[in-house]
Amino acid sequence: MPPTAPAPISLAPRVVVFDYGEVISREPSDADRAVLLARAGMREHAEAFWTAYWAHREGLDRGTLSIAEYWHAVAADLGVEWNVIDVHELWAIDHKSWLSLDAGTLGVLHALAAGGTRLALLSNAGTDFSSWFRHGSFAPLFERVFVSGELDLVKPDAAIYEHVIDELGIEASDFVFIDNKSENVEGAKDVGGDGHVFTDAATLETWLRSLAESRTS
Repeated sequence: MPPTAPAPISLAPRVVVFDYGEVISREPSDADRAVLLARAGMREHAEAFWTAYWAHREGLDRGTLSIAEYWHAVAADLGVEWNVIDVHELWAIDHKSWLSLDAGTLGVLHALAAGGTRLALLSNAGTDFSSWFRHGSFAPLFERVFVSGELDLVKPDAAIYEHVIDELGIEASDFVFIDNKSENVEGAKDVGGDGHVFTDAATLETWLRSLAESRTS
């Protein structure tokens, strides 16, 4: 028997804005990581690879590095060379690893939508994710999608939250942000919003329901 959909959650007039990576999506699996390491020729140097991988991610997310520039920067840190075909394949493996979805979070999103709660997405991500965010199966749940690589802004910069609040046409006090990184949630609170550090869907659902109850009590 399929699982029962969660009961609706109504937070109007608040708008709940979700991060994508490791909130809506699951983190890349060990198998995903192993495939990327193997294609990069870094199976014996995993720690160095992941250090270089993350060191340049902000440039990709901010839109100041192209995909090719990003991978060449990673290669330079590792002291290796990847040709144009290598870069295409590394990108494809990496991109695919971020496309698995968390069923629990999807259930929470549908409960919010069923309750008439406005929803938006705000992700630190390159522009290569824009189509997935806007045209994937979950896209109709969101009235707006904000991608850092399109804005030349990244979380937790205050400007990115202020941009989202302005575009949604709401007061900062009606901005509720869900992210797996505490510094990003603190950034939302610093501009006058509220937020929750995501650990799992069940805890998120409990927090949202308590927020809804506090508004009606």
